[in-house]
Amino acid sequence: MLKSKTFLKKTRAGGVVKIVREHYLRDDIGCGAPACAACDGAHPGPALESQPRDQASSLCPWPHYLLPDTNVLLHQIDVLEDPAIRNVIVLQTVLQEVRNRSAPIYKRIRDVTNNQEKHFYTFTNEHHKETYIEQEQGENANDRNDRAIRVAAKWYNEHLKKMSAESQLQVILITNDKKNKEKAVEEGIPAFTCEEYVKSLTANPELIDRLACLSEEMNEIESGKIIFSEHLPLSKLQQGIKSGSYLQGTFRASRENYLEATVWIHGDKDDEKEILIQGLKHLNRAIHEDIVAVELLPKSQWVAPSSVVLQDEGQNEDDVEKDEERELMLKTAVSEKMLRPTGRVVGIIKRNWRPYCGMLSKSDIKESRRHLFTPADKRIPRIRIETRQASALEGRRIIVAIDGWPRNSRYPNGHFVKNLGDVGEKETETEVLLLEHDVPHQPFSQAVLSFLPKMPWSITEKDMKNREDLRHLCVCSVDPPGCTDIDDALHCRELSNGNLEVGVHIADVSHFIRPGNALDQESARRGTTVYLCEKRIDMVPELLSSNLCSLRSNVDRLAFSCIWEMNHNAEILKTRFTKSVINSKASLTYAEAQMRIDSAAMNDDITTSLRGLNKLAKILKKGRIEKGALTLSSPEVRFHMDSETHDPIDLQTKELRETNSMVEEFMLLANISVAKKIHEEFSEHALLRKHPAPPPSNYEILVKAAKSKNLEIKTDTAKSLADSLDRAESPDFPYLNTLLRILATRCMMQAVYFCSGMDNDFHHYGLASPIYTHFTSPIRRYADIIVHRLLAVAIGADSTYPELTDKHKLSDICKNLNFRHKMAQYAQRASVTFHTQLFFKSKGIVSEEAYILFVRKNAIVVLIPKYGLEGTVFFEEKDKPKPRLTYDDEIPSLRIEGTVFHVFDKVKVKITLDSSNLQHQKIRMALVEPQIPGINTPPDVSDTDLSGPGGKKRKLEK
Repeated sequence: MLKSKTFLKKTRAGGVVKIVREHYLRDDIGCGAPACAACDGAHPGPALESQPRDQASSLCPWPHYLLPDTNVLLHQIDVLEDPAIRNVIVLQTVLQEVRNRSAPIYKRIRDVTNNQEKHFYTFTNEHHKETYIEQEQGENANDRNDRAIRVAAKWYNEHLKKMSAESQLQVILITNDKKNKEKAVEEGIPAFTCEEYVKSLTANPELIDRLACLSEEMNEIESGKIIFSEHLPLSKLQQGIKSGSYLQGTFRASRENYLEATVWIHGDKDDEKEILIQGLKHLNRAIHEDIVAVELLPKSQWVAPSSVVLQDEGQNEDDVEKDEERELMLKTAVSEKMLRPTGRVVGIIKRNWRPYCGMLSKSDIKESRRHLFTPADKRIPRIRIETRQASALEGRRIIVAIDGWPRNSRYPNGHFVKNLGDVGEKETETEVLLLEHDVPHQPFSQAVLSFLPKMPWSITEKDMKNREDLRHLCVCSVDPPGCTDIDDALHCRELSNGNLEVGVHIADVSHFIRPGNALDQESARRGTTVYLCEKRIDMVPELLSSNLCSLRSNVDRLAFSCIWEMNHNAEILKTRFTKSVINSKASLTYAEAQMRIDSAAMNDDITTSLRGLNKLAKILKKGRIEKGALTLSSPEVRFHMDSETHDPIDLQTKELRETNSMVEEFMLLANISVAKKIHEEFSEHALLRKHPAPPPSNYEILVKAAKSKNLEIKTDTAKSLADSLDRAESPDFPYLNTLLRILATRCMMQAVYFCSGMDNDFHHYGLASPIYTHFTSPIRRYADIIVHRLLAVAIGADSTYPELTDKHKLSDICKNLNFRHKMAQYAQRASVTFHTQLFFKSKGIVSEEAYILFVRKNAIVVLIPKYGLEGTVFFEEKDKPKPRLTYDDEIPSLRIEGTVFHVFDKVKVKITLDSSNLQHQKIRMALVEPQIPGINTPPDVSDTDLSGPGGKKRKLEK
């Protein structure tokens, strides 16, 4: 049966076109109930159970299927995902509305419908002859959809009665819409709200905790006092943004101060991209990453970013007076040049809430069902939840979702979603940090794995098409110990004309991952491999990452080679790119490669190749540094794990060898050569990487810190910065130069991927290179796979596809890659922090030398070189007399009683693991030296104690 709709549409040119839409109606769409003879075999895929064995409901004790409306799907997805809820009919009308309103929920509901054990059935009611309805005159789309849902529910109940005379099967409509429910009951359809139905499942009381509280009555709290001003409606916000009275931007809460945030203004090309928000009422219920509208305050009300470290420690839900007292601490006299544009949040344009990991702060009131949840991410406010299982959840990591934030509540309301496990357990904490940093870490699906090559795999004649055989070359790889995903290998040999041939050979991952298939889509979504302390979350399945793509020794592997002819001064005479087959002659660690280079007794082909590479690398590095490339520093740490417990038993800063630098130089050179080639061929859609120059204000802290040690740092160009860092030496303080480089790293901007057709500034500041990309790590970075595809098309080794030459699509890929890359870095840091805590838990109390990196109003941030560890020493503690603190931002310095602290001063600190707050166990640092009456803590441990077990461990390690 065919229905058609005809309407007229005005074109841009002013003409009128007639559009006819055809809508097919069928009578062979199955209802999904296996026992239904009328629809026998008409429902492929997952179907409902013939006799639902669900937990009995006190409201409807007979067997039944559930039919939720759109809002139930949107807001109560956590309930629907619970294993206790099965046999659900999802209407096409509902699914389409969910798709239009929330992509993440749509994905979750698709995953549930694909799970055979859940028995969710998708019914295409919009194409069924009996359930399709036309929109009536004067009826809005929402009312029409509600009516379509009721019509489908009614049809289902009548249809199921035909199955057999004694069939008691019913379809229950679940809706939280009062009008819709009333109309359904009038029409004889059994209907309940989600809350009524869930509460009737007496065998599953824990399900009640997963209910999102949406009704105003549930959202209101007892104290009727209005704390926040009302959010303006979207229409007013859009008008205000258009007229310029409001600004739209992304809300970024502060980790260090819960009463402060910044809003990054969208589409503003000037330097003033940031607006400061200070104080609870001005923050006005915005949550980290929300898109908000802000009103700029008059200049007389502008403030400076606060130097105070403030954590929300209030136990009372509505302790607003204490917050107001704390706000006064933020407002101190500052010079006018310190003031920043300041504003207040007037409305929310888009909420970017996600499920949050954290812990329950159990209420002091006995038998209370209302508790506060403290998220692991300090930028997220506490959340008020109702739960009956508080005692069982104490001391465990849980996930909570936010439902809303009423004006009269100090905290948002939410509901319990999932119990992750005991706090402090390695598996639980790893799961938390992966969830918190949005790292996709589920096992690869069957759909993805189906695109992997079948084993046993070997190189075929077809694979050799457009490919050079380079198996005769003396190629080797140099990597960290234990590396299984070997992306790159190198070779160097002398040519008959006296010049040198140098090759960088990169795993040909794009040969195995073809554009657009499920494997490609999953790799693009993940964006990068994430390296945690003892776990790797692969971007591509292990068969590729550790086997077929890994350039292991003595096996044939497909590669993409960049080969230069150079003279002995490392000047490039010719460059060529080719797909190839290689056979690596050795997989070396950095230490093994260094040993070969240094050993006079070794003169085999591999060693000769390494020496040639090392000699050229030194010349290349010298040339880069002369051009102004920066050599910065960041303290990287390495854990030595116990082979049985996998707990860290030693912690050291990473040692860098010449061979690290050798590999790095050739990777940089290959990336630059490839960037030039793909930009020549595809000026509009090359995927490149740039590193913007930092604004001068970023360097203030570095310049002031150097000045306090009578050193001058020039920052007008990268070259002058590099030169002044090289000159900044102090004979009696050798570590000073490293500290300055660590501080300079903190001043830098983030390097980002971009599409060449969407930007004009290609410059990479840190490498002092006019153009740069990533080509050398396709096993662990998706950007490199795109670059491989572009290069393959450029040299005629592969064919192109539409998305590759669409700069808007490429730009979207870059956005995701930048986000994933940033999150991977944060997850790695969080993993190091957690393992550091485990190390100090077993180590006990330790006293170590440290250097001051930053001074704050009430604290100093120190770095302990021995462990590469950074931490904060606070000088104001609860329930202790406050010392006299004088903070000078100009120098910067902090005077405590009679002692003055400057950046880079050497101090001695006591390191302990503070487990008083299970949620945020942290390394606590207290001052041991210099001695300040009333401030210092006794070291509790002598240096002899320290070296005892430590010495043994170091011996073992050799």
